[in-house]
Amino acid sequence: MRIYRFLLQGILLLPCIPAAAQDTVQFRNGLYVASPQHYGREAVYTDVLAYQLYTHTLTPPKEGAVFEKELTWQPVTADSANRLFRRGRGAFGRGGYFYLTYESDKARPALLNIRGNSGFYINGEPHAGDPYNSGWMYVPVQLKKGLNELYVRGGIITASLILPGKPVQLQASDATLPHIIAGSGTETLQGALVVINGTSKDLKGLRLRASAGGKEVLTDVPAVPQMSTRKVPFSFITADVNSPGKVEYLITLLDGKKILDETKVNVEAVAKGDKYSRTFISAVDGSLQYYAVAPQVGGPKKGAALFLSVHGAGVEAIGQARAYQSKDWGTLVAATNRRPRGFNWEDWGRIDALEVLAIARKSFEPDPQKIYLTGHSMGGHGTWFLGATYPDKWAAIAPSAGYPTLKGYGSADGMVPDSAANPVEQMLLRAGNQSDVIKLAQNYKPLGVYIFHGDADRVVSVNYARQMRELLGGFHADFSYNEYPGGEHWFGDISVDWKPIFDFFKWRTRAADTAVNVIDFITSNPGISDAYRWASVYQQEHPLQYSRIRLKRNRAANIIEGQTENIRLLRLDVKDFTPGAKLTLKLDGAEITSTVGTQALYLLKVQNGWQLTTEPPLSEKGPHRNGTLKDAFHHRMVFVYSTGGSKEENEWSFNKARYDAETWYYRGNGSMDIIADKDYNAQQYRDRGVIIYGNKTTNKAWNTLLADAPVQMERNKITAGGKTWSGPDMAASFVWPLKGSAVASVGVIGGTGIPGMKAAYANQYFAGASGFPDYMIYDAKMMLTGANAVKMAGFYNHAWVMTEADGVVAE
Repeated sequence: MRIYRFLLQGILLLPCIPAAAQDTVQFRNGLYVASPQHYGREAVYTDVLAYQLYTHTLTPPKEGAVFEKELTWQPVTADSANRLFRRGRGAFGRGGYFYLTYESDKARPALLNIRGNSGFYINGEPHAGDPYNSGWMYVPVQLKKGLNELYVRGGIITASLILPGKPVQLQASDATLPHIIAGSGTETLQGALVVINGTSKDLKGLRLRASAGGKEVLTDVPAVPQMSTRKVPFSFITADVNSPGKVEYLITLLDGKKILDETKVNVEAVAKGDKYSRTFISAVDGSLQYYAVAPQVGGPKKGAALFLSVHGAGVEAIGQARAYQSKDWGTLVAATNRRPRGFNWEDWGRIDALEVLAIARKSFEPDPQKIYLTGHSMGGHGTWFLGATYPDKWAAIAPSAGYPTLKGYGSADGMVPDSAANPVEQMLLRAGNQSDVIKLAQNYKPLGVYIFHGDADRVVSVNYARQMRELLGGFHADFSYNEYPGGEHWFGDISVDWKPIFDFFKWRTRAADTAVNVIDFITSNPGISDAYRWASVYQQEHPLQYSRIRLKRNRAANIIEGQTENIRLLRLDVKDFTPGAKLTLKLDGAEITSTVGTQALYLLKVQNGWQLTTEPPLSEKGPHRNGTLKDAFHHRMVFVYSTGGSKEENEWSFNKARYDAETWYYRGNGSMDIIADKDYNAQQYRDRGVIIYGNKTTNKAWNTLLADAPVQMERNKITAGGKTWSGPDMAASFVWPLKGSAVASVGVIGGTGIPGMKAAYANQYFAGASGFPDYMIYDAKMMLTGANAVKMAGFYNHAWVMTEADGVVAE
């Protein structure tokens, strides 16, 4: 065993015995400070230590030294489970920063495995954390000769440094694998595992070979950037699997004929009729995701029911499916939310649910009028959210032990603020309006709703169920409510597989579109949810404020009438009326007529009422692309870092892209391409979302993608809306339509100089339900003063133009 010096505040320790030619050093001593910080489900954040680190004003930590005001650095020593935390009354679990050091005898790559943290810096470089103690975040880092410093954000952590024997490795502890269904014959299935690149060069042109039983499949591996990890899919063949059990596959990473690394994975085979998992490639980012199935008794039957179940925090989809007894009248599918905690079934968790629903409808061919939604805990919230957001997809919903919104119930990312006095904060919070199902409650009207909750639940209080019972009681004609006596948060499988829920479902069907003549529908973001049946909010007067359609149609009399709120452009599908008939439209007191044709009608709000208009060009906002920064993180987005700036600016850009990729992998089981600006090609990446890191001076792809954007950011200057801000400490995030694409967007994360760029390091846009507007300009002091440092924020209008009505400029 080689011996490395391991220095933690002057204490020399020996590493543990290496395994597989790897030396592991456990961090058991360090310093801790309860540094003021606030990250969460908002676009703004504060972090005093990060600000000092970025601005080189952080005093080297020493035991007893004052960090700020009464806060001092305190020594910490790991317990028997190698957990580091500050001891003392009220201190256990309190968030702050740990300071750890490692003295290396030479420059070399290594892996860091830190659990329980929300992020860390090593020698100033940011990396994603492992807040849920998953244990499989192995982050490649470059050690320098001499002292290496770590600042780890968290309250209780375990940290180890691994000095790898191989520069390129396969890591299978976080594999995504389907089940083999025994006796199904030969199939080609897909799994995914992690490639760790601990070298200073991008890995390109590699292949994965999966072999078992004399059969093998080769799969091309996408590029893995230097000093990073990437979860990549591979294909494998199932052959001659006739009984349940484990099937071992040897996975080999190849560079041509050279073997870089090998690992084994066990794929579980299950009997026909058992619960099982299936994988698919997500359209969000091209990554491999999975869903689980509780099959219908006797096998799927065309025209049967379909149940979509959404799981709770920390629960795997296959575990969710296994909690249910198979039904004789339908198939149950469980989506993943991209991860067991994922995005609270909002944002990309919402999209995952919709992707799985679409796959299930195609695979099992259910009766479209018998599709049901249910879920437990975080999945109870998902049921409330998906039910309100897409009320035309379900016949009935059944939230169990759920909370309605993240304004009243938070998790590791905290709660969404309920209100703000600052006009800037009000504008920022508006970007998250789609999350507030209380404001969308009228959308539950057409659904059967069954509310189920244990009356002794100490995790999610039964008061949330009572709140929704009271709310629905004011207007809803078809809901049932049940408190389970003595039931805690989980009281066995009946917490989800509750027979009265499925009895309730059985008696309810989704009405056919032709039978729906009354609409009452609310949305805040047509890019997420625009339509109910035959009416669509195509464009809003004020983006991301609530829009409402209340309409009635009389097909015999050829009349549609009703009221609208905050709608600029309304789309009406009139195919159910008699072709050629004269149609009367009575909207908001105005009356117009039209002739029924084969195309939908578009109505434009004007000063004196409404007028017929033509379908708007796809270059304008609409359900296909409606803005907010998060919209750019769709359509197999590609991260583009700069090479046209200074060495420090380019390093920031790459580090930030890699940090975002790590965070996306951890939170969303995701994978994306990271490329240099000089390698961006509009044709090659056509219709793919783009995230630009840097500014016009530093990123060579800027002029190709953003020459006409209303926000222009270069070294030492930002201009927007007739305003100019100068200096190196400004930062901005904004979204802009991708030229030549009807659906994809460009997202920009950058700054005018190193201080501003580092202020943009945080990435709460990956926190579920966090709100980010179309554009936000701020200076680095946001890390100290929060929203008070935001200079400008808002939303573009329907034509992607900044307006005073939907933007705010700080005084």
